[in-house]
Amino acid sequence: MREAPQKLRVLILCTANSARSQMAEGLLRHLAGERMDVFSAGTRATSVNPFAIQAMAERGIDISHQRSKHLNEFLGQPFDYVITVCDAAAESCPIFPGKAERIHWSFPDPAAVEGESAKAEAFRQVRDGLEARFRAWLETL
Repeated sequence: MREAPQKLRVLILCTANSARSQMAEGLLRHLAGERMDVFSAGTRATSVNPFAIQAMAERGIDISHQRSKHLNEFLGQPFDYVITVCDAAAESCPIFPGKAERIHWSFPDPAAVEGESAKAEAFRQVRDGLEARFRAWLETL
């Protein structure tokens, strides 16, 4: 009997771990299923943005149980991939042990958009952009 393949470990980083990386964690966990262990963190952890929770709920993905985490919680842990989804996180991303492949996708901060309806739409656009990137990336693995 063959052993089950080991799950890939993926860490997704952004600045506050409140919007982009939270949506990315939920999306990748949903799309990859049992193939990956997915985590997210930030260089300045805060709280999960309610607009991120709503944007993901519109896709049927519940991220309301996720919490904002500082990247220090993951230092010293091995990852197969470290994905940064904002420029600030890419610049301050530490070196992780092992052979973690670093991937950078730059997405604007939807929380910076003014006005409730415009902000909700900005979150949807980032969500949809992340989903497209993840679908294409998963096809290459």
